[in-house]
Parts: sequence; structure tokens; C-alpha cells
Amino acid sequence: MDRSDVIARAMLFAETELAPRAAEFDRDEALPRDVIQRMAAEGLLGASIPTKWGGLGLDPLEYGEVTEAIGKACASTRALLTVHTSIVAGTLLELASRRLKEKYLTALARGEMIGCFALSEEGAGSDAAAVATTYIRKGDSFVLNGRKKWISFAGVADLILVLATDNGVTSAFMVERDMPGVRTWPMSGFLGNRATHIAEIELDDVEVPAENLIAGIGAGFGFVVNTALLHGRYSIAWAGVALAQAALEEMCTYATRREQFGVKIGTQQLVQKMVADAVTSVAAARELCRSAGRSLAQRSADAATETIIAKYFSSTVAQRATSDAVQVLGGNGCWSGYPAERLFREAKILEIIEGTSQLQQIMIADAGYKKYARKA
Repeated sequence: MDRSDVIARAMLFAETELAPRAAEFDRDEALPRDVIQRMAAEGLLGASIPTKWGGLGLDPLEYGEVTEAIGKACASTRALLTVHTSIVAGTLLELASRRLKEKYLTALARGEMIGCFALSEEGAGSDAAAVATTYIRKGDSFVLNGRKKWISFAGVADLILVLATDNGVTSAFMVERDMPGVRTWPMSGFLGNRATHIAEIELDDVEVPAENLIAGIGAGFGFVVNTALLHGRYSIAWAGVALAQAALEEMCTYATRREQFGVKIGTQQLVQKMVADAVTSVAAARELCRSAGRSLAQRSADAATETIIAKYFSSTVAQRATSDAVQVLGGNGCWSGYPAERLFREAKILEIIEGTSQLQQIMIADAGYKKYARKA
């Protein structure tokens, strides 16, 4: 299939099948199995994976366009791309042994297995080095014990990328859901991403084959987490563009139809300011994402910093644009009968996941000092 056809099909699927059901998924707090299967059938779960491993082989810019199309229609379905495709499959592609790729990567690309990323714990989130889940070597295997929390798609995932520590030496493992000692408990009541099957994961003396170790002992924090978060942040950056674009379209549509005091509210200058700010900031956020995508494709040394900048800016833009959409829609913006309130909730999530905006600011400032401070 031609790559432009892939993007066109993704957009059509998003507009005709996801957008009309997004509120239903949010209300039911579950992404239906038929949607996951359709994503797999379209090849979208392996969109960025090379064709030799069963994927579509999209480059970062093309994958970004697909992410925006899906995210504009349904944030929870987009989250499946972020977690399964960007983080889990992307990390395996870059860091796993050939044996491990043959074992899992093609199945992930085809959607025969669903992956999730188990980093967060009760006491470890942004501070990834604080994970308390442990591993010990036992012959030709490793034994894992611990409890992971707030793990998107843990409720339905077949394969879990787990971060664990052995006296401060952090390593990463691929854990299969049906391995003895793996248990999950669904979690609900979240602000956004409600349909992402968020769950806790308990690992109770789970014995994992040594070949399921990723990138060697001690590579968990420096290599695996950084690689996973780089891919995740790139996806979240496009997710911000998606939500902001959706909010922009909602506020423009409403403002050109709704009348108050005998005129369309879109003729009011203060409403026009909100629309103008959204038009401008969405365009800027999209260009930052494209710039990061080009750097990732070229494997530029600036790719990580550009991705952080894009993620920080687009998530901020999404929060502002969705808030303004609620404002323009007034009472209807506060009601679940319109998408604005759901977009507003989803946008806040982007300022927290894959590194809070405050952490992104610290990293951007550090990069700024290194690049722009005059020497002596």
C-alpha cells in the first residue's frame, strides 16, 4: 500500500468510525476489542515499524500525521499508538536483540499481541530511577517482584515492558501476561484517557527468561527509559496538535452558528482573539512536531531536545485551545453532549504523561544554557 494511502485511510477511519464513538468509549471507560482489531487490520499498530518486521514502515513525519488524525478523533485510541507502537515496539526495534525482535516485534506490528509500558509505581513516576520493583538472577532467568500502577492498556496487554532494579541497577524486561505470577487490577475514575484500560500490575515471583532482558544489565534507565520516553514524547507532541486542532474546529463551528444579542458570537472581538490565538498556536505546534520528526528521521543529535520542545509546546497549546473552546461554547462547553469538555480533560493529561511540563521546562532550560550561554 502506498504511504499516502495509509494516511488517507487512517484519516477516513478516524473521521467515520472513531470520532462518532469517542464519547461512548470515554463514558464506558473501555476501548472495544473491535476497534483494536480494526487498528491492527489497517496496519496502524505497526505503522512506524519497518516492513521486514511486519509493519508499514512509515517515517516519523508520516507517523506523526497518522497520530494526529487518530488523536483528533479519539484520544484513547491515539494512546494505543503511543503506548503500543511508539513506546513498546519502538523500544524493541532500537534496543532489543534480534532474537527478542523475532520473538515479539512482528506480533506487535501485526497487532497479534498488545504491548504496554510498566514504569510507574506508587513512589516512582517522573523519577524513573526510584522504581522499587526488583529482579534477581536465577540461572537462565530473572525473577521479578513488585507492583506497577497507572499502566495504560495493562488491562488488555499481552506483553509488558517492565522496569525493575537490583540494588540500584535498573534493567528492563519483556514480561508476558500469561507468565505465572502476573496479575492485573483495573483502575477507573481518571480525568482523561479513560478508555485506555488502565490497571495495576502485580509481579509475584515472575520468572522471565534471560533472553527477555533488553539491552543488557543496567541498561534500564540510561537506554531503555530514555528511548521509550523519546518515542512516547514524540507521539504525545502530535497528540497535543490533534486535540488543539479538534478544539479549534469546535470553537470555529460554534462561533459561526451561535447567536447572542442578535449577532453571531464569532463577530465579537474577544471571541475572535481566542480563535486567532488557536489558529496561530496550532500551526506553530505542528511545525515544531514536523521539525522534531525530520530530526528523528535523520537521527540528529538535536532530535531529543527538539522532541521535548515540541511535546512541551503542543501540550501547552492543547490545554489553552481546549480551555478556550469550552469558553466559546459556554454552557454547552461544560456538557458531555458536546466534545469540548472531553477535549479539555484529555488535554490536561498531556501536560503530565511522558514527563510533566515542569520537567520538560528544566530539560529545555538545560539545553538552552549549553547552546546559548556565551563562553568566557
